[in-house]
Amino acid sequence: MAALSAFTPSSRRGRPSWAMLALGVGLGAMAALGQAPWDLWPLTLLALALLCRQVARAETPRAAAWHAFAAGLGHFALAMAWIVEPFLVEPETYGWMAPFALVLTAAGGALFWTVPAWLAVRLAPGFPRQGLGFAALMVLSDWMRGWIFTGLPWALAGHVWIDTPAGQVAATLGAIGLSGLTMLAAALPLCFRRPGRFPALPGTVLAALVVATAWSAGLARLAQPLPPDTGLRLRLIQPDATQALKWDPWWSEVFFRRLLDLSAIRDPDLPPPDAVIWPETAVNFLLEQSGTAPQDIAAYVGAPVVLGIQRVEGSRYFNSLTEFSAEGIGPVYDKFHLVPFGEYTPWGDMMAQFGIRAFAAQHGFGYSAGPGPQVMRLPGLPPMQPLICYEAVFSHHLIAGENRPGWLLQVTNDAWFGQLSGPWQHLAQARLRAIESGLPLMRAANTGVSAVIDARGALRATLGLNRAGRIDTALPAALPPTPWSRLGDWPAVAMALAAFLLAALGPRRKLRS
Repeated sequence: MAALSAFTPSSRRGRPSWAMLALGVGLGAMAALGQAPWDLWPLTLLALALLCRQVARAETPRAAAWHAFAAGLGHFALAMAWIVEPFLVEPETYGWMAPFALVLTAAGGALFWTVPAWLAVRLAPGFPRQGLGFAALMVLSDWMRGWIFTGLPWALAGHVWIDTPAGQVAATLGAIGLSGLTMLAAALPLCFRRPGRFPALPGTVLAALVVATAWSAGLARLAQPLPPDTGLRLRLIQPDATQALKWDPWWSEVFFRRLLDLSAIRDPDLPPPDAVIWPETAVNFLLEQSGTAPQDIAAYVGAPVVLGIQRVEGSRYFNSLTEFSAEGIGPVYDKFHLVPFGEYTPWGDMMAQFGIRAFAAQHGFGYSAGPGPQVMRLPGLPPMQPLICYEAVFSHHLIAGENRPGWLLQVTNDAWFGQLSGPWQHLAQARLRAIESGLPLMRAANTGVSAVIDARGALRATLGLNRAGRIDTALPAALPPTPWSRLGDWPAVAMALAAFLLAALGPRRKLRS
């Protein structure tokens, strides 16, 4: 606190000193430590509370924006440090791009903190209103990050609660409601301030009560019994196919044989699986080149196999999922939410109209997008919604209403994400989709982390990173539709808007140095 009180009035009005900006970067990095795999959520609350205080004390929108940009830069640089990993698969070719990817990703994410700070001081000036307004606008910014430029709702402020009982709030208010919980707890110390040595004590106590209430509500939900598991058994296969070797002709045969052998194991203590699940792009041949492979694989394994596979249609390629069974090829699902610059180049097809074809998915440069979310109906299994890798990051892709599925299936290749944080954050977001929807989620990952996730987001079983193996599991049952699955993010968004209006219209107090 003393360090924050030491900055001069001029730093409040224009660009803060380099020392203050460095402090902001440190605060942002501290806030990131609440994300998986660290899960140090108290540090996130402390860091964001100090950032709200900085914004509340800024005398101009420009000064507030600088503070928020520095903090956002530190936050996203640490939380999304895994973004360099894809460039290190072939470092001799792409390694030089890694630093640029990290800097641009961190700076782009920081803008989603900068704009709320600028707007808060511009539209709700005065202490503590602009700090409270910043907190409310941060929640709305987290929501917009799921949509702008195709969306990247990664490392949201609310993700720090996923592995705690408070994460169950998402069943009612979704991931954005969890961001609201985070920012409310961070901003409350600005309220109800009193003279003396501990002016923020009343608001801090209230923030602790808010967190305790959410925690208690989550414990109460977790204490409720789940419906009995279905009578269906699934086998999740993790081949541990190293990304650098995955498409090597010799190694791809090794990995394919590993998939077959892990799938065909007979366990005398367990009934045979009703379906075997392989990860994203599990095999080294196209769907159109499969010949009798669907029947041969199903016969060797002794059960239908649901797998990720690439397919081609004319000159277009698709990242797909289908079923191989004794009857041949089952229904096909094409991934529709593709990774920009990873699976396709934005506006590539448009550039082809001007003769620049090297970036066009329609000419085979990258994947083409499928039609959208869908429910697959496979013989002998409840209706299922497939999510291929990145699609599990987006809660608004979950299907609800009359077409609500009985379970979710994510096939993924997290070998691209490295080993430190990316795979664990991706797993955490898959757990959040289960909490929001009230549906179990089965996760088959190429190099890990494969997991069985029940309808409240609990991990029933996992297979860690860089291990080959299988998980035999009963398919957990679904819960009734959650409030979030009926109403979506709108209640949380409405509450954030109301909070900002209250901050803008609230009393303004004299700022003390």
